[in-house]
Amino acid sequence: MDTQKNSRFVSLLTRQTLALVLAGGRGSRLYELTDWRAKPAVPFGGKFRIIDFPLSNCINSGIRRIGVLTQYKAHSLIRHLVRGWSRFNGELDEFVEILPASQRAGGEWYQGTADAIYQNIDILRTHKPEYVLILSGDHIYKMDYGEMLVKHVELEADMTISCLEVPIKEAAGAYGVMTVDETGRIIEFNEKPENPTPIPGQPGYCLASMGNYLFNTAFLYEQLIKDADTSDSSHDFGNDIIPSIVINYRVFAQPFRDKGTNERAYWRDVGTLDAFWESNMELVAFTPELNLYDEEWPILTHQAQLAPAKFIFNNMKRRGIATDSMVSGGCVISGARVKHSLLFSNVKVHSYAAVNDSVILPDVDIGENARINKAIIDRGCTIDAGMVIGEDHDEDRKRGFRVTANGVVLVTPDMLHQSTHASR
Repeated sequence: MDTQKNSRFVSLLTRQTLALVLAGGRGSRLYELTDWRAKPAVPFGGKFRIIDFPLSNCINSGIRRIGVLTQYKAHSLIRHLVRGWSRFNGELDEFVEILPASQRAGGEWYQGTADAIYQNIDILRTHKPEYVLILSGDHIYKMDYGEMLVKHVELEADMTISCLEVPIKEAAGAYGVMTVDETGRIIEFNEKPENPTPIPGQPGYCLASMGNYLFNTAFLYEQLIKDADTSDSSHDFGNDIIPSIVINYRVFAQPFRDKGTNERAYWRDVGTLDAFWESNMELVAFTPELNLYDEEWPILTHQAQLAPAKFIFNNMKRRGIATDSMVSGGCVISGARVKHSLLFSNVKVHSYAAVNDSVILPDVDIGENARINKAIIDRGCTIDAGMVIGEDHDEDRKRGFRVTANGVVLVTPDMLHQSTHASR
């Protein structure tokens, strides 16, 4: 197939596809960072939200019919979607539609990933897609779903699962793991096994699910209805549906690899505080693995119109400076020093303060002479003048801050007795 025909083929497939983003989870391992927002609404990368990544992947892949399924503390997420993702042309059947848990079937809230889709099956039918792409809303990566669609059609698959080669120690108890034959067809699927099956020829590694599933629509409906009628099911794709279909149906794995190197592509599960801190810190590197400056695959978002970042004072002891850092719009570094840190929008750092190795979320105010080291400071915090964070973990714990196993300190407005829930 030549390039022009292939492009038309992919375009046809993407127009026949409806994407559903599962964005209802809390992300409990992020602890207080998700007390007032769902995990997909957590800020990431200086100006984005986590959900911006799968949504941007859809748009860049040519998929412009998207539903976002929400449930847990969804106000912040819904507000972001309305402000940043409501600009599509309905006349061309393009949309990002919010599908909140509304007890559409059975009078229950979403009971599992499969149940969340089942409860919206009447809405899916009105759009009449040929394929349904189900995506996790809480991972950071850039992926062309068009390639997955082409492979799915070429293999005459009923379902395709995107996957990664993951170290067994990392996958144990954390990911759905699959065993495949020489054609890539899945012959066994286990949800979060303690002893994952290794990849033949790659000892120490297994195939782990990314939580992205592509279905032929009629097949999906059939399996959802069957699962809904199964009384002892947990109504989850990983626990119930996938293990029940791999024997009798054509279910294939699609490894997620970099086009240039054929190595495992960039993908991060920022589901723990340490992983969240580390993934943000990776971005300030000289050549980060995730390129946010990629004009060919832009990450789209909503952002308020803000003034450029500003650095003021240039005296020997009072100099506004940031090194090895990313500083977003609206920030003011006033006679302070910022080193190897990521500052989101509208952060103010006052004279003689020092911020090192830290992730500072939007609208934070850091007072004079404050010192912050290896921390995550949540949105809307006001750090008092002279406060020291991250240098004495026993003292941090006494003040009610959370300290992770890797020594990252989380500070939220609630911990500081500052209530700003409305601005999450």
